[in-house]
Amino acid sequence: MIKHTLVKTALLCSLLLFSGSLAFAGWLDQAGGVLEQLDTSSHHKQSKTTSPISSLSNSDVVAGLKDALRIGSEHVVGQLGKNDGFNADPKIHIPLPAEMKQVKSALAAIGMSSMMDDLELKLNRAAEMATPKAKKLFGDAIKAMTIADAKTILAGTDDAATQYFKAKMSKPLAKEMNPIVQQAMTETGAVQAYDSVMGKYKTLPFVPDVKANLTKHVIEGGLKGIFSYMASEEAAIRKNPVARTTSLLKKVFAN
Repeated sequence: MIKHTLVKTALLCSLLLFSGSLAFAGWLDQAGGVLEQLDTSSHHKQSKTTSPISSLSNSDVVAGLKDALRIGSEHVVGQLGKNDGFNADPKIHIPLPAEMKQVKSALAAIGMSSMMDDLELKLNRAAEMATPKAKKLFGDAIKAMTIADAKTILAGTDDAATQYFKAKMSKPLAKEMNPIVQQAMTETGAVQAYDSVMGKYKTLPFVPDVKANLTKHVIEGGLKGIFSYMASEEAAIRKNPVARTTSLLKKVFAN
């Protein structure tokens, strides 16, 4: 099925180049058709042809897909793993844990909501410091990608690659991020800020006991942000491969 996609992709892309239009559906969807056609051609062995498609192979297609996903994942990690990567982005900003809402309301009532704002900032800083760990795991998942995985991605939904990464990376990435987040929360002062907040909260009369697992909360928020942006990158790759190709993909599309 993948060979059909890539052959079809190359043909469609050639038509687009000659017509001067880049309005066709994304290359990942087209790539699936090319691979299928390549599979078919291996059965029907067209007589000595110099067709551009004859220069394509499964390895070209899979390598091209890996290149595109490598570029996309590196862009995600670079964007989120920097100062304000999480904090200043409303789409992935990590809010205070739900358990802390009551604490925030209680402190706001006595004019001390700034303590909660400071804690929220530090939680996002911890996620930003832990995100670079994802780079190697993305790379490992891409290296481990088989032809069967590539076929599933190319023939799958618009976020098929992102779902592949989630399945491969979620547990190991959470494990890798855990000590980084813990250390980051100490370095950024999140732990101290939490202790100060809770210390002040407990001095208030008639308030219920509250406990929050900040490390788990930051890790879950971090994973959600990373994969959310990976899905956006995948969508961009599918819609506009020309803007995100490597030399290998340019070679494929030049055909």
